[in-house]
Amino acid sequence: MMNESKLFKGMVVGALAGAGMSLLDRATREDVKYKLKTVSSDVKYYSKNREDLRMKLQETADKLQTVYNQFSQDAQYLSGKVEELKTLTPQVKTLVVDTKEAFEHSKEEYKTIVKDEEDEFTMPVLPEHVYEEKKFS
Repeated sequence: MMNESKLFKGMVVGALAGAGMSLLDRATREDVKYKLKTVSSDVKYYSKNREDLRMKLQETADKLQTVYNQFSQDAQYLSGKVEELKTLTPQVKTLVVDTKEAFEHSKEEYKTIVKDEEDEFTMPVLPEHVYEEKKFS
């Protein structure tokens, strides 16, 4: 229990020391002053105009609800597509295998057809005397 207390105190002291060190930089100090003034003026304004604060909070809540609804719809749509893909994958795999087999079978048939046609259209062997050189006298 004592160690947890020291840990927490050490973290707080470290955070304060870090914040103090960062305030040594002039630009950081100016930025912190500006933000404090802005927050202070916002607090004063909304403390006097609570209806504006309520409307602003409602607008923000509505925007967050819209984003949530859109995200939810997108998640459902994607989930549906993933399920579709899971069911289609085996079908596509089967289709690809069947197509490959059909092409392989057709390839063999084409070879047979081409070979048969080549055999039909081969040049006839002419007798040797056709090739003899004719001499003109």
